[in-house]
Amino acid sequence: MNQGNNLRGDYSHINDDYTIQQDWDKYTDAEHDLWRKLYARQSRILPGYAAEDYIRNLEKLDAAGQIPHFGRVSEQLHAATGWHLVAVPGLVPDDVFFDHLANRRFPVTVWLRKPEEMDYLVEPDIFHDFFGHVPMLYDPVFADYLAAYGAKGAEAIAMGGLKNLARMYWYMVEFGLIMTEHGLRAYGAGMLSSQTETIYSVTDSTPNRVAFDLERVMATDYAIDDFQKTYFVLESYDQLFDAMKTPMAPIYERLVDKPSIDPSTTLPTDRLYHVHGDAERIIALGQEPHQTEPHRQQRPA
Repeated sequence: MNQGNNLRGDYSHINDDYTIQQDWDKYTDAEHDLWRKLYARQSRILPGYAAEDYIRNLEKLDAAGQIPHFGRVSEQLHAATGWHLVAVPGLVPDDVFFDHLANRRFPVTVWLRKPEEMDYLVEPDIFHDFFGHVPMLYDPVFADYLAAYGAKGAEAIAMGGLKNLARMYWYMVEFGLIMTEHGLRAYGAGMLSSQTETIYSVTDSTPNRVAFDLERVMATDYAIDDFQKTYFVLESYDQLFDAMKTPMAPIYERLVDKPSIDPSTTLPTDRLYHVHGDAERIIALGQEPHQTEPHRQQRPA
């Protein structure tokens, strides 16, 4: 989201809104080959861990064979949910980012990581942005949520609530989980473009998994250089869209003088989803656990 110093992309030919030309023809055979390897490796671990709607939408993109052409994808995406992809050199300023989202334009970085960066990357590249984010833009409810989220940006910046609103993006767009009829599943771009965190987020007993609550999310700090210590869990994407109808100003005012919640802790008011032994179970405080499907063993990468 933020544009800082020493970013990797080429910002020398940006438009006023930080968009650039994708220049698809300039991608090399080696880059297309690396894309295919990344795509194949990550796709193999999705079944049983990624949300089924994400998997279905990824298949619609038909992008396994080469780096995708944004213009062609945008035609299909606009017909489905009214969104377009716009090429950017990398991270962009917050106000620009929010404006793009509010107008159903999703910024996608144009450059691809190097072979030695397959397992770890500091900045988001085209693989993260496209493979991780674009499939969910085909979901009508999630697509509407993301546009409504973008429309909240100007107010957050004006009121000093940017940190709080940014946590909604981090936890619910980059690292969101959803409880489905088949058990916990990942839909967030941050884990779905990661070889290891997809499996970790769904199966490992270490992190906290907390039922979604808008203010709880906006009050919770997060880690940028490690697996998440807390994931927030939806029952439906409608929860995200409905949350955007909430007036944000009172939340910013309540949180301004409060310390951030440590993501390694839980609160007495949290409703928690636990992974125990060979089963996934949801435990609501004061309620009996609800049994879900058998827990899947972690597969080798």
